[in-house]
Amino acid sequence: MNKSIYMDYAATTYTKPEVLEEMLPYFTQFYGNPSSIYSIARDTKKAVDKARERVAKAINASREEIFFTGGGSESDNWAIKGIANANKNKGNHIITSAIEHHAVLHTCEALKKQGFDITYLPVDEFGFISLEDLKNAITDKTILVSIMYANNEIGTLQDIKSIGKICRERKILFHTDAVQAVGHIAVDVVDMNIDLLSLAGHKFYGPKGVGALYIRKGIRIENLVHGGGQERSRRAGTENIPGIVGLGKALELAVSNLEENTRKLTYLRDKLIKGLLTVPHTRLNGPVGDKRLPGNANVCFRFIEGEGILLSLDFEGICASSGSACTSGSLDPSHVLLAIGLIHEIAHGSLRLTIGDGTTEEEVDYVIAVVPSIIERLRNMSPLWDDFIKKEEN
Repeated sequence: MNKSIYMDYAATTYTKPEVLEEMLPYFTQFYGNPSSIYSIARDTKKAVDKARERVAKAINASREEIFFTGGGSESDNWAIKGIANANKNKGNHIITSAIEHHAVLHTCEALKKQGFDITYLPVDEFGFISLEDLKNAITDKTILVSIMYANNEIGTLQDIKSIGKICRERKILFHTDAVQAVGHIAVDVVDMNIDLLSLAGHKFYGPKGVGALYIRKGIRIENLVHGGGQERSRRAGTENIPGIVGLGKALELAVSNLEENTRKLTYLRDKLIKGLLTVPHTRLNGPVGDKRLPGNANVCFRFIEGEGILLSLDFEGICASSGSACTSGSLDPSHVLLAIGLIHEIAHGSLRLTIGDGTTEEEVDYVIAVVPSIIERLRNMSPLWDDFIKKEEN
């Protein structure tokens, strides 16, 4: 197989041709600033309104509750900092989990330096928080709970509806980083008791550099970006019209084919995982079945390091990751894998393969065929493997 095989869809997706086609006129033809009053400006404002409607419909919100941002990280920052600063007179306690994306973890760390108290809920071996732990962590100072819907590394799907119910009963605001979930699994902010939700266009075949934050109507939140009166005076800055148009179109396409895509990806994911686990001394990270993202496979191969696996896969034309894209340059093992109880030696040997709309069964078969020989070769060069074999022989 000569072409490059892309299996890093959790890091980013390509922009679909029909999405790009809808975006293009807003670069050269309908380029007016939506804040202006002349005709080409009114055209761009209509395009933004249409995109807002599309996003709202996809998650069962109203369009007045959707605010466009520069991406998922900005949405996470705005949700957490905005709620914290708007409610600091009520309390200073925020609850999150140990396996959140760094956009949440680093935001909480920044708030801790400002005097906020942060609780990081532990997770079990599959990456799930305990609802009892959440209930016990809540105090009269708790103002926000932020738990991600779908984990970007091991694919764990939290019981968001139950988490939201607990928060609603205790009158505590609930934010979920749904960047990996929206466009891939069903999301209903009303049914799931969600107060704030973050999403990003480039995770579901839209453009990069654009996202959105759902803010339930009536919630007080401070601005993150100050300046002009854009986004109903909530988020300043001239709107990224082509990006917003693309995000809206991409999400509309994603939810229209959700069930069919889920079936396809689940089949390919399970086949991929089964093939990878034929390699001796390999473990699956995260849950199985419908409690895992349809396109996510994450395993650890003992006695070797992820960097060597990635370089070898790249030589075979396979694009993959050893963790989240945002930390792929780090020599430290994944905080997610450490949180589910793996020791450093095992966590270092992680491989994340994430599949998407462009993945074929032929590509999955190719990866399954190539990986065992790569692992065998790398282990034969590993002193850890050598020590293990010597112990086995004795």
